[in-house]
Formats: sequence, structure tokens, C-alpha cells
Amino acid sequence: MTEGSGPRLGTIGALSLSVVSSVAIVICNKALISTFDFCFATTLTSWHLIVTFCSLHFAQWLRLFEYKSIDARTVMVFGILNGVSIGFLNLSLGFNSVGFYQMTKLAIIPCTVVLETVFFRKHFSHSVQLSLLLLLMGVAIATVTDLQLNILGSVISLFAIVTTCVAQIMTNKIQRKYKVSSTQLLYQSCPYQASILFLAGPFVDGILTKQNVFSFKYNMIVTLFIILSCLISVSVNFSTFLVIGKTSPITYQVLGHLKTCLVLTFGYMLLHNPFSWRNIFGIGVAVVGMGLYSHSCILESQEKQSDTGVQVAQVAQEKESEPMLLLENGASQKVTDDDNISSPIRTISTSGKEF
Repeated sequence: MTEGSGPRLGTIGALSLSVVSSVAIVICNKALISTFDFCFATTLTSWHLIVTFCSLHFAQWLRLFEYKSIDARTVMVFGILNGVSIGFLNLSLGFNSVGFYQMTKLAIIPCTVVLETVFFRKHFSHSVQLSLLLLLMGVAIATVTDLQLNILGSVISLFAIVTTCVAQIMTNKIQRKYKVSSTQLLYQSCPYQASILFLAGPFVDGILTKQNVFSFKYNMIVTLFIILSCLISVSVNFSTFLVIGKTSPITYQVLGHLKTCLVLTFGYMLLHNPFSWRNIFGIGVAVVGMGLYSHSCILESQEKQSDTGVQVAQVAQEKESEPMLLLENGASQKVTDDDNISSPIRTISTSGKEF
């Protein structure tokens, strides 16, 4: 196994876990919404985070991961921002058409690119830009059907885009700055996310559904599906932080659109949802864009590794040359010393001859 194969396998595992868990929770939540009319998405998300925190707290109690302190203000701002972004995304779906909501999600990638370029001086190659353009075009063709605009919905979508981009960029930056794992960051930020969504959830859901989540008639089947959704969410939340920490916010968004294409495909194959040649063409273009993006990221990663290898080799060569220089300096010094020693001897002998 090569030196870089371990981290690469870890990244592939994180991506796979994120895809499988996200598709599973989408299927579970769709059953809750379409079959049992449980449409309280924001409140359900707060329950997801509460269960995630309890699971992580139990894992930490078992010493499965080490608690590492992070700046309290940073974690609080980050947790609240994550909760607010989820609330805005749910409101965006409620106040806009499905097509406009899909465009809102698509706008997260270019917004993230702009923010990272302007504020963090990050460079995106032309091949990465082209792959992202193909991906966005494909997903737009496959998912966007109508674009009904309204002022309130547009403002909410704008806030959803900005808060989501900033929260995902912060996820990556905090993990790298404080050298914490995805588990450690999720464990400390979960209470803030869960609190703000638990408090705001009933009001947001009430505005969107005109119903009260606490007056909903819960039966055994609905309760079981809610529990299943909460359990799957532990994997979803963990894999989200894991993917962003190991890769980047852009890669996570690309992965999110891959999930959308998979959900559409599985819905057609398993549930016989309506499907058209437009969907097939859009998914095909999106897959090409994802493939090109992955290829570009792999090439850039290999170039960075080769540059790092060259730098390490140069440093090692310089360190190896230092003893030689010291040896040469020592040898010249020895000759000088010998000269200094032999010079008095010659002087004495000369003096002896003269004497």
C-alpha cells in the first residue's frame, strides 16, 4: 500500500458513507411526508441533531473519541449559523417553487467559489471551473422545471445561499485551524444547532404547513419512521462534517448533486416516478461534470504531492550536504593547523642549522 493510499481510502469511505446515508434518509423522509403527511421538516431536523448529540455524547463517554477544546465563541457562532442556514433552506422551499429551490441549491457552488476566491485567495483551475459548469448545467436540466419568482422567496433564498456557503467554509476552516476531527467539531456544535432549530422549528413549520407539530396524531408507524430517520441522521451529520473536513465545501456540494441524481434514478427504477429524456440527458451531463471534477481534483492532488516530494527531497539533499561542508571545512582547518604546527618546526630546524 502506498503512502497516500490510506488518506485516499478514508476520503472514498467518507464520500460513500455520505451518499448511502443521504439517499437512505431521503427515502425515509419522503415516506413520512408523502405517506403519513408529516411535513414538519425543521422540527424533525432539530430531533435529528438532538439524537446525534446524544449518540456522540455516549460515544465520548465510552472513550471512542477524545474531547478537544475549541474556542467557545467560534463553536457557538458556527453552530447557530448552521442552524439558521437549515431554517432558511426550509423556508426557501416553502416560499418558492420547487424549480426555484433547485436553482437556490445550484447557486451555492458558484457562491462558495466566489467567497473562497475573494476572501481566502483560493485558485480554481480552468478544468475545475469547466467541470463545475457542466455539473450545474446537467443538474439544472434534470431538476429545474419552473421558476416562479417572488420578492420574499428570493430574499429568503439569498440568505439561505450565503449562510450555507459560510457555514460550510467554516466547517473546513475550523477543522484545519484547531486540528479537530469531524466528530469533535460536530459534538461541540450540535447543541447550538439543535437548540436554535428546536426553538424556531415549530414556528417555521407552522408558517409553511399551517399545522402544529405538537397536535399531529402520532401512531406507532409514524413514530418508528421518525426514530429510523433520527438514527440515519447520525450517519448523515457525521459524514457531512467528515467529507467537508477531508475535502472541501465545493466537493461536498458536488456530492450533494450526485445524491440528487441518484435519488431521481432510484425513484424512477424502484418507485416508477415519471421520468423523461430531459431528466436522462441532464443526469448524463451532470455525471460527465462530476467525472471531470473528480479527475481534475486527482490531478491537482498529485501535483501537490509531487511538489511536496520535490521540496522534501531538496531539504533532505541540503541536510546531507551540510556534513560534507563541515567535513571539508574541518579538513581545511586541519591542514591549516598542520601548517601552523610544521612552520615552527621548520623555523627551529633552520635556526638549528644557522646555529
